[in-house]
Amino acid sequence: MLPRGWTDFGRQLSIWFGFYFAYLGARSFADRNPAQAFWNGWRVLTFEQRWTHDLVETTTQQVVNSSHWLLTVAAWTYWNSEFTVVGLALLWVYLRRHERFAQLRNTVLLANVIGLVFYIIWPTAPPWMFTTYFTNGVNHSNGALAALANPYAAMPSLHAADALIVGVVLVSLCRSVWAKAIWAIWPAWVWFCVLATANHFLLDVIAGIGVALVSLYAVSRAPRARALIASLL
Repeated sequence: MLPRGWTDFGRQLSIWFGFYFAYLGARSFADRNPAQAFWNGWRVLTFEQRWTHDLVETTTQQVVNSSHWLLTVAAWTYWNSEFTVVGLALLWVYLRRHERFAQLRNTVLLANVIGLVFYIIWPTAPPWMFTTYFTNGVNHSNGALAALANPYAAMPSLHAADALIVGVVLVSLCRSVWAKAIWAIWPAWVWFCVLATANHFLLDVIAGIGVALVSLYAVSRAPRARALIASLL
């Protein structure tokens, strides 16, 4: 079942574990200055208030809070869209569409590296920490979940970035019309859920979309750039 055997599969796993440890390192930098993270989050909040005269996040929270079922689905989406869905999408592409795996892997990695840089230089508190405006849409107090999450990784939203990358790639790879439709809707649903659960500001989501578009473009142009460099050498 493995296109290139266990050695290559192990190599791919080592890449992702390496990224995870890099993420933990970035979190250690972000955790050092909570005051700066809160100040940056406040700047995002006031910027949105100034330009939209309202907070989109509070409206989405009112929508999901009107239904326990909808709130549960939104919270489930938030916790699983980043690692579970991205991981399963990478595994499926690796096994079934292996010729496109490197492109998807590199795009996700590039987007997440860009995000890590921002988390180090511009740590930002998420909306749920501003209790005057928002309620905590998901349970962040669980010890295991808190240990895995970076509390000041709001800007940019990698949930938004990875959902768009996975959606774009799987729409192009899936053959079923229904599968294409589901993956086309997936990014917008994730964007809605991260706003509704007060885990990201609208500006965080927009920044995440920008990170995804830059990563998709950069990786798609990489083969042409390598060919041009090789022709010049």
